[in-house]
Amino acid sequence: MAVEAAVQTIRTLRPNVTRAEAVAGFQRGWGGFLRRARWGALRSISEVYVPFRLYRVEIVNDTIPRISWFALDAVNGSLDLYQFEHKPGETELMRVETRNRPQARALRLLQDRIRRLIFQTGFFRVRNLQIRAELIPLDLHVPYWIGFYGRGETPRLRVMDAVRRCFEGAKARAFFESWLAS
Repeated sequence: MAVEAAVQTIRTLRPNVTRAEAVAGFQRGWGGFLRRARWGALRSISEVYVPFRLYRVEIVNDTIPRISWFALDAVNGSLDLYQFEHKPGETELMRVETRNRPQARALRLLQDRIRRLIFQTGFFRVRNLQIRAELIPLDLHVPYWIGFYGRGETPRLRVMDAVRRCFEGAKARAFFESWLAS
């Protein structure tokens, strides 16, 4: 017996990709041609809202403090971090009613992810690194478009970040496949 998810009103970042633009993005170019040849036609698309947790982070590197705002996906921490110059305000958010959202889980992965991000910019430039994160109580979701391709009964997914206007890779595909299979 399938249990239908309840419709909820959530706050999400404003998407920069409309449904029509997402469909065109999933179908156009050589990539679209090759996907159709390999996976089959685009059958449908769906907008999904992933819960993120917003943190105000103070990073001190060699006594030089810097304040940043990071958002980490609250499901399992595997999606790319979002970084903001300031706390997202009401003009950058909108309310939507949806069933399409994975459940959030509490995680303590942010400091490790930020540390990795800093070390990628140059390990030898890091001195006396301190990272302090403060959870900001903000209902924040990020919109994604998922394209479903296929022949037969096994669909293939392609994921587009609706805010950054870019296609995601295998990590995001695995994230959504796992959520849809659960």
